[in-house]
Amino acid sequence: MSVLYVSGIEFPFQNKLVLEGVTKPRVLIQSPEKGVRLHCDEPGHPATDPLVGLSPLPLLGSFEDVCSKMVSKEQNYRHSKSFLQKHPMLQPRMRSILLDWLIEVSEAYKLHRQTFYLAQDYFDRFMLTQANVEKGILQLIGITCLFIASKMEEACPPKLSEMAYVTAGTYFENEILQMELIILKALCWNLCPETAVSWLKLYFQIASMNANSDLLESQFSQDTYIQMTRLLDLCILNINSLDFKYRVLAASVLCHFLQQEEVEELSGLSRDAIQPCINWMAPFVESMSRFGRATIRDFSKINDDRHNIQTHTDYMSMLDDASENEVNSQFLTPPSSTEKTSTR
Repeated sequence: MSVLYVSGIEFPFQNKLVLEGVTKPRVLIQSPEKGVRLHCDEPGHPATDPLVGLSPLPLLGSFEDVCSKMVSKEQNYRHSKSFLQKHPMLQPRMRSILLDWLIEVSEAYKLHRQTFYLAQDYFDRFMLTQANVEKGILQLIGITCLFIASKMEEACPPKLSEMAYVTAGTYFENEILQMELIILKALCWNLCPETAVSWLKLYFQIASMNANSDLLESQFSQDTYIQMTRLLDLCILNINSLDFKYRVLAASVLCHFLQQEEVEELSGLSRDAIQPCINWMAPFVESMSRFGRATIRDFSKINDDRHNIQTHTDYMSMLDDASENEVNSQFLTPPSSTEKTSTR
């Protein structure tokens, strides 16, 4: 280990930026907030000390930077329910059943919510690049998407054999590997979208922050968060959710738990941008209320992060109930003849 001598005092040379050929290494210290001048008046570290400099690492926890990068990334990942037009043998409910099953598998293997939402995004974007996919291979596509997502998100992803096992012998390991390569090529290896749940978590974090907090540590209520994620889960199973951008979906979920004006301010989205999604989401909110509140599940060896583990409930029954509510609402209160028919 290198040793640095300053004023005759020996310092172990750790946590310092050392470049080959640099004779005067610089001590890295935490970058201050933007626009704030660093003052270093501690003994041995005067403000003019040439050995002390700002860290070249970017400032972490800046909402403006985080949000702008997320919005920019969202433009590069396209999803649309129009993919069904390319697959005449498929029905919207088939997608719902598949995603519901992937949620169940995610809970069984204690996968994070982000892992499931990555898999959902991979599936929808992959189907948009294909044509005439038969329903017999939907399960293979779905489990492969979850396999890819788990390797992207999880510290200890399930083994390939475990993914093949949950298909109950329908598909084998080599088939999943073959499908993995097909999906990766179709997606051009673009595997890092901002998902609906990542937007929801960011927005709720901002809404729960105070003046002395930042984006790096969770500030929100875990109980409220799992109520929000259950609503988001239910909505994402419906193919019409693909009519909306993920950040609009997330903001609309938040509007059912917080004041809409507050959500508009923290998300930067206008009322016109989110109101159609809020209205579309109303039957799902009503359905969820009839099925009771969600509770935080206990998982072995998982404590602080348990609210981030994807959990399954009877989503298909809730989805059917929401669809019935939607039909009844349209029947009881038909739109005015002067109103345009809303797109779903």
